Amino acid sequence: MEMLRLALAQINTTVGAFEENRAKIVAYCQKAEQAGADLVLFPELALCGYPPEDLVLKPHFLRTAAGEVEQLASEIPPSVTAVVGVPVAGGCLPRNAAAVLSGGQVAGVYAKMALPNYGVFDEQRVFEPGSRAMCLAFGDLRIALHICEDSWRPDGPVVRGLKGWSPDLLLNLSASPFHRGKFPQRLEVIRSTARALETTVAYCNLTGGQDELVFDGGSFVAGPDGAVIAQARRFEEELLVVDLPVRGRKREGEADSGEIDRVVLCPVKSADPAPLPGRADPAPMGELEEVYRALCLGLKDYTEKNRFESVLVAVSGGIDSALVATLAVDALGPERVHGISLPTRFNSEGTRSDAEALAKNLGIEMPMVSIQKLYEDALNCVGPLWEGKGVDVTEENLQARIRGLLVMALSNKFNRLVLATGNKSELATGYCTLYGDMCGGYALIKDVPKTVVFDLCRWINEHAGRERIPVSTIERPPSAELREDQKDSDSLPPYDLLDAILEAYVERDMSRDEIVALGHDPQVVTRVVRLVDGNEYKRRQAAPGVKITPKAFGRDRRMPITHHFIPPWIPL
Repeated sequence: MEMLRLALAQINTTVGAFEENRAKIVAYCQKAEQAGADLVLFPELALCGYPPEDLVLKPHFLRTAAGEVEQLASEIPPSVTAVVGVPVAGGCLPRNAAAVLSGGQVAGVYAKMALPNYGVFDEQRVFEPGSRAMCLAFGDLRIALHICEDSWRPDGPVVRGLKGWSPDLLLNLSASPFHRGKFPQRLEVIRSTARALETTVAYCNLTGGQDELVFDGGSFVAGPDGAVIAQARRFEEELLVVDLPVRGRKREGEADSGEIDRVVLCPVKSADPAPLPGRADPAPMGELEEVYRALCLGLKDYTEKNRFESVLVAVSGGIDSALVATLAVDALGPERVHGISLPTRFNSEGTRSDAEALAKNLGIEMPMVSIQKLYEDALNCVGPLWEGKGVDVTEENLQARIRGLLVMALSNKFNRLVLATGNKSELATGYCTLYGDMCGGYALIKDVPKTVVFDLCRWINEHAGRERIPVSTIERPPSAELREDQKDSDSLPPYDLLDAILEAYVERDMSRDEIVALGHDPQVVTRVVRLVDGNEYKRRQAAPGVKITPKAFGRDRRMPITHHFIPPWIPL
């Protein structure tokens, strides 16, 4: 075979939706057949969705998967060989596998050998690793299989194990989640693997949102020299079809390895395929655009896969709720986004008018309902219980909790998903109110630092060529507006300084002394570290939200609430 037409089916699947996922796989196989493809590659665990977490520990989940993969094999076009990610039963634990479907049957199954167990990954908890490589004899070609992490270490044992077999092509089924800066890293790793094996690597990545994770696609094919031959778009489904001018290598005197399972396939061609139309690879995407796309995709999939008809945002006139409302409109459309403004006497005329302007710009409804009387009634109700105590944060939090009560009531009445509007800087330092502004089913920007909130708002306006988010909202000093003349800077360091310290402490796990050595004030660093460590109990109760940084709270950074690891430089 002098030319292989390969299709990479970059699809968006739903965890546990076997029938829906199977139907989509069949449809993409049919598209691949129409495009004249010989072989079609799908993402990791495409049949059951990724990550299935503890669902794979349920025997009936695996039985369902086994039945679905047999049915899938019988439904794909006979002229197409498909490689699909599936869970299969193992010994003590199931296996993360790739099923080779050809001729109406399951011709072979490869089990992932390198199971990641860092960051958001817990695969060693729910899967057992495979122990044998698999290579397909596809006509004159030798095609090796990898699943995601298998190719992630070009100098590791899983890659080195293929060198003696000299494959003509390596197929990688992947579900690699997004964070800022991940795509170039992913690209370079796979290019390094291609160079290490001196072979072409086809990398098919998942796209779509699953709870806190977003998969950004960007599937690609890299040649033996590491050069990218073709690349799919990011953050959307696509069938990428590529002609690979590969020929079977001459392998004289090669030793046969007993550590590799061989599957012989007989390619079926219905006709010589028509030439592929010309296509241009997608343009590079800047970091702000990719964060914006990730947030929109994560929200859209979370809303729709959890069967919410619409979302509700408490619009304050501040920058965080403005960003969340704008992202919601872009993800779902204005008809599915509902706003509400719940001011007290502490909300300025400027923020009230900004909230109204935002709603008008976005084309969403936003009734304004004063909660001043409710607040006063609550104070009259419980105030006698603390007679003699001065005004403090209690009165501020009471306003936020009244708002939380009302938005959750509207959520119940209209089946609307409430979007919490807190950002990562606030969540890190506890500058948020439990059962108040933290109320909601999805905290869309919980992993977005405040400085990036500002950058995203400016980018959205620049990208639109108009003022979607009022400029006054962006330029006004941030305030929770829970007391007279309140500013965030009364309680927190300036956000550019705060976010730099948070990145060092939370994402890079640097110690206080190491952060001080970067040039930061020791007292400020000490204060920020104490705020982060002292507010784990709040974060543990926060709603899920899209991961966009290398280390997000929740799935990535898992700290005990109760611990006594207090370094000597932090006074009790």
